Amino acid sequence: MSEILGMKFMKQALMRKVLYALAPIILASVYFFGWRSILLIAVSVLFGVLAEWAFKRRSKKPVTEAVFVTAVLYSLTLPPATPFWVAAVGIIFGVVFGKEAFGGFGRNVFNPALVGRAFVYVSFPKFLTTEWNVPASGFPGGFGTYLTPQVDALSTATPLITYRSSGLMAEYLDIAFGRVSGSLGETSAILIILAGIYLIYTKTASKETMGGVLLGYLAMSTIFFATGVSQVPNPLFGLFSGGLLFGTVFMATDPISSPKSNEAKWIYGILIGVVTVVIRGFALFAGGIMFAILIGNTFAPILDELVKYFKSQKTAKAQNGGEKIG
Repeated sequence: MSEILGMKFMKQALMRKVLYALAPIILASVYFFGWRSILLIAVSVLFGVLAEWAFKRRSKKPVTEAVFVTAVLYSLTLPPATPFWVAAVGIIFGVVFGKEAFGGFGRNVFNPALVGRAFVYVSFPKFLTTEWNVPASGFPGGFGTYLTPQVDALSTATPLITYRSSGLMAEYLDIAFGRVSGSLGETSAILIILAGIYLIYTKTASKETMGGVLLGYLAMSTIFFATGVSQVPNPLFGLFSGGLLFGTVFMATDPISSPKSNEAKWIYGILIGVVTVVIRGFALFAGGIMFAILIGNTFAPILDELVKYFKSQKTAKAQNGGEKIG
């Protein structure tokens, strides 16, 4: 116990900026769904830190502050009523197999928060796909309750699930402000956009990656929608629904699991946006952005290598051309 209480943390200013950007979204999750949101986040943080500490203690290295970001991001992708034990299992899996198995911070191939989310999504689908809660409204909202009531019909489930089952679309103001059922941090489009602006302004997250995801998504969804593919909603509705913005701002921009060159970031982002539309329209998963980012993570290293290769080829041609002229 004394070892745990005396654990040291590696200071990472960049990670703290991400937490600052997440603070309003965390408060919004409490307003919409109740104080259980804070407990769910706290459980994820606790077990995420302990999982990383279990690996660091042998080498006597400090726990990274990045694990706090991983745990908070992971918990914000969970429905409000997710059992605490499911949240704990997921974050432990994400930290161990999405991060420490590759050698720890800076070496992971996949976004560890999404590794954990994908694991609980396929392992405990009942809690992640069918149990949603009604968003609170008015004053004091969720600040006056532990947990808001569960939805009583499919018509009041998340906007994308409702669209898939009935073709009905939520009101744009509701999905913009967050007055819809969904995961803790994915409902309020306005707060996520403001967070994205802050992260770009402070040079904490890549604007190229964000721009690529939005470009790829809007282009592909417009093509499908314009050609009459009924499974794909109009691009604007899809943009504000299903965690697309949250994934774009906070997950796709993870500096470790995404490409390093600006050109590769654009390609990477476009790939994620395109794959998101395809998964949403034709797979069993209503969201799509989670698996799209993990697929993008797979291609990130080779995209950097391809950009480097083409740049070297261009440089070589320019040099050869100069030699011939001389």
